[in-house]
Amino acid sequence: MPGQKTVNNKPPEPVTVVQEPLRDLLVWRSPARAFKQRDREYYTTIAAIIFLLAVILLFLKEWLLIGVIISLGFVAYVLSTVPPEEVENKITTRGVVTGGKRYDWAYLGRFWFSQKWGSDLLNIETRLAFPNRLIILLGKTDKDKVKSILDKYLLAEKPSKSYIDKAGEWLQKKFPLETA
Repeated sequence: MPGQKTVNNKPPEPVTVVQEPLRDLLVWRSPARAFKQRDREYYTTIAAIIFLLAVILLFLKEWLLIGVIISLGFVAYVLSTVPPEEVENKITTRGVVTGGKRYDWAYLGRFWFSQKWGSDLLNIETRLAFPNRLIILLGKTDKDKVKSILDKYLLAEKPSKSYIDKAGEWLQKKFPLETA
């Protein structure tokens, strides 16, 4: 084959992939996304920010950008008032299934655990353009059990924080939308 190196003029040996029969290793149900009930202060702060940005953009005659900001404010409102649906999550011998979509091991990278609003999250990087990360709530599932299963297939490693992550945390700390 062109582009492949040969040793002692012998062609490379083909790689054999052992296919296990499809079976579920772990199944659990959890909300589709993290959810936190918001108070009036949060909505008032969001509305004030949107109003101020809209006034500034009104003077600049950026009508489309005003519409985008109002739309994003509406999405923030809906996501904070409508509780998420419950989805079934599975770890199988061939990959991870969440929300009815299967992600094979070949398309998955490292994994790590995190917390958001008191909920344990399983984060799995993918090699796909979208989604580039699966974020699955663990619910009442044992984190150690999930880790022991995933260790057989994926690398357990938390990535270092990017510049965007650090900037987002700083912004959230300096300008909170609600008091804790």
